[in-house]
Amino acid sequence: MSTLLTEELRKTLPKLYAQDVSKDPIVHAKFFFPLSNWTWFVTEGEATENGDFLFYGYVIGFEREWGHFALRELEEVEVYCLKIERDLYFEQTPFSKCGL
Repeated sequence: MSTLLTEELRKTLPKLYAQDVSKDPIVHAKFFFPLSNWTWFVTEGEATENGDFLFYGYVIGFEREWGHFALRELEEVEVYCLKIERDLYFEQTPFSKCGL
């Protein structure tokens, strides 16, 4: 089982495009990489036909932008034995309250 995509998150995360009409979508999870400022704020997601899981959310990386990102890609990142982590203390909140 993935440490990023828990069973609880899988069950409660809105399907892709479910929050398209919302001006302030709910962020359900936050992922981050400890060696950088890269952060992913997850608003939606669903399983793909190829067995992966596709997320949608706000990404802070080289740029700050909304976009899709795959679970498999996140899980493949490993630098100096460190991997992308899920913020265990993050609570569901509207995007406007994420303090960006």
